[in-house]
Amino acid sequence: MARYAMVIDLKKCVGCQACTVACNSEWEVPTGYARTHVRTTGVVGTFPNLLSTFYVAQCNHCDHPACIPPCPTGATYQDEDGIVKVDRGLCIGCGYCVEACPYDARFINPVIKKVDKCDFCSARLERGQEPACVETCTGHAKFFGDLEDSRSDVFKMVYEQGARRLETSEVAIGPNVYYLGKKEHVDLVLTEFPPHRPRMPEAGTVWEKVVKPLVLAAVGVTFLGQAAAFFRQLMKGENLFEDEGEK
Repeated sequence: MARYAMVIDLKKCVGCQACTVACNSEWEVPTGYARTHVRTTGVVGTFPNLLSTFYVAQCNHCDHPACIPPCPTGATYQDEDGIVKVDRGLCIGCGYCVEACPYDARFINPVIKKVDKCDFCSARLERGQEPACVETCTGHAKFFGDLEDSRSDVFKMVYEQGARRLETSEVAIGPNVYYLGKKEHVDLVLTEFPPHRPRMPEAGTVWEKVVKPLVLAAVGVTFLGQAAAFFRQLMKGENLFEDEGEK
């Protein structure tokens, strides 16, 4: 079984946002939202020792995803190949996984009212294609492949060239998006855009967003069932009276 990963070469990224445009077009992401996007660190340091680079952000498909435990319906899950996905049929749009993600890589799609995120273009992978962002990258800065395959580019970049994960001592959940480049540039990205600790929902929020709606839905279904049964009995009674009247 493959174990998919992505490597972003900071030496080649030009910050053009072609990956964002390609992803948004491929998956009809609403305006103002993105599954992947490019941010700049800005310029830091003092002349002549100035530093600046780009941060390409997206779902990291972590080894130990922080987004899975808080999902109350099991909508967020991880395939055997490591890709973290969302079952929209189960998603209720509560947003707990959005809060839990240390990389802020999820959002509630305002059109479908469900969680949206990068899934490494799983549908394209099934057709033998690369993710849209990799195929479209003008600087050829994105690489995708099987981290278990020693012949793949991502294997060589991670295990031979030292591509790094964006992790801290507080957040070390095994992200599978790696960054290749000068140490000072990767350090700068980690300094400017560090992962935050997962935010877990409070008990009161769980009641309001999950338990209460489910209880009300169950009560509604029960009421409708009882009402239907009552009217069926009523109709049977009317039919009985009509038969007796005819006699």
